[in-house]
Amino acid sequence: MKSSIFEIFSETEMAIAAKNLLEFYPDTKIFLLNGNLGAGKTTFVKYICQHLGCDDDVSSPTYSLINEYRSKQEILYHMDLYRLESVEEAIDIGIEDYLNAGKYCFIEWPDIILPLINENYVSCILELTGDFSRKIQCSFHS
Repeated sequence: MKSSIFEIFSETEMAIAAKNLLEFYPDTKIFLLNGNLGAGKTTFVKYICQHLGCDDDVSSPTYSLINEYRSKQEILYHMDLYRLESVEEAIDIGIEDYLNAGKYCFIEWPDIILPLINENYVSCILELTGDFSRKIQCSFHS
């Protein structure tokens, strides 16, 4: 299993980690993000989207469930599934269409939809390690 660990001590280092993540997993489009509230999942997605050429304002899709952003090349999907209670709810909102579209999908709180993922994906766990520091552990799954 291909894996990577990023030690983050500043916003600049988080931006660098986002760039490195894309370079380390160049053929992967689905990224699952786990971590406690406030661990930096949305901030990490913001920097990933910036490196993909997205100028949109990246914000948490906690209430909308899915935000769509545009990069110079393609559409990017950012999902927050924290409020979903079942895989059936995910299916009802069309999650399978997003997962199978061949576009980048960044999914916060993804555990409920793991049975629906048919492609390779990268799972990232974000962990607060101090007041301003984080550890991001990512692993490739096929």
